[in-house]
Amino acid sequence: MAQEARRNRLVVLTGDGVGPELTREMLRVVGWFAAHRGFDCEIIDEPYGVPAYRSHGRMIREEVLAELPKADAVVLGALGSARDYAGIPPEVRKQGTALKLRQQLDAVVNLRPVKASPHLDDVSPLKPEIVRNADLLFVRELTAGLYIDGPRGIEIGADGARRAVNTQVFTSTQIRRGAGIAFDIARQRGRRVTSVDKANVLESGILWREEVQALRDASYPDCGLDHIFVDTCATELVRAPTQFEILLTDNMFGDILSDCAMMIAASPGMLPSASVGERLPDGRRKGFYEPLHGSAPELVGRGEANPLGTILSFAMALDLSFGRPEDAALLERAVDLVLARGNRTPDIAGPGAATISTAEMTAAVLDALATLSETPAT
Repeated sequence: MAQEARRNRLVVLTGDGVGPELTREMLRVVGWFAAHRGFDCEIIDEPYGVPAYRSHGRMIREEVLAELPKADAVVLGALGSARDYAGIPPEVRKQGTALKLRQQLDAVVNLRPVKASPHLDDVSPLKPEIVRNADLLFVRELTAGLYIDGPRGIEIGADGARRAVNTQVFTSTQIRRGAGIAFDIARQRGRRVTSVDKANVLESGILWREEVQALRDASYPDCGLDHIFVDTCATELVRAPTQFEILLTDNMFGDILSDCAMMIAASPGMLPSASVGERLPDGRRKGFYEPLHGSAPELVGRGEANPLGTILSFAMALDLSFGRPEDAALLERAVDLVLARGNRTPDIAGPGAATISTAEMTAAVLDALATLSETPAT
């Protein structure tokens, strides 16, 4: 049964490298949900990054940037590296960074699910017995810390030596807001949060630990809470990842640890992410969605990039921003069926295994959706 229709607004920023190829494939999936599940969606499809700079002299057109807060969800195809942006003036780059895009949607946490597929045991760089049944979620606070706070910069000191400064500041309000989202999610899956800090060295870590504990004790006594130092967490992620359910981190720790955890899922091409704001009155959250892989310039035009991370980012949007959890679950099941049937792009193929193209992988997803919903594929 199709869910009750509502008008939605989706902004697609094609991004750099393979981003335009992958968002094109994702839009095929969006089209399937429009045709078969009553997903009524206005789509704004725009270049971002190097392609936008070449066309408009900006990372993102100003009028598009102004439209982002009006969107239910924004999907970015791929974010370029410093090498991609080498020819773009720094002041232009700052106009359209991922941080700025997230701020346009009032995003307060970044959600990065990492799940081991039983169908990819043979290609994971970690032993199957280590990653089997791993299913964890990073909740990464976005509004404070070294990536955000000032003063910052590089200057020349009185003695002629160069001096670099970055600043980390947390307030109890910022910590509790991010932690509250983590505990709310925990009530839906496992009821256990592991909070990551460096409280043995940093005063910001002490405050982080104290405030997370106080919030749990006052408002979420039904949820379990553990505290772990960030260096220990890095070790445990590759030693025994199944011990974790939800990992609550600051911005930088979450950035590093979630990249480390990518290998649990065999390839960065498998992983989605969502940067979301606080819950709206109807229960939805506006969100900025992107796969965790980079722009992969070496794959541009070769039809070898894995579209599943981008497609699963849309699945997260269906759940969190469009209020369609049944459709999100259907799409996730379709991806699982695709892998169970042996479909592989090169990044998730074992030695000597047959591979399919980017477009063929999307076609396999559409066929799986048709199978699961008993609706003919298009």
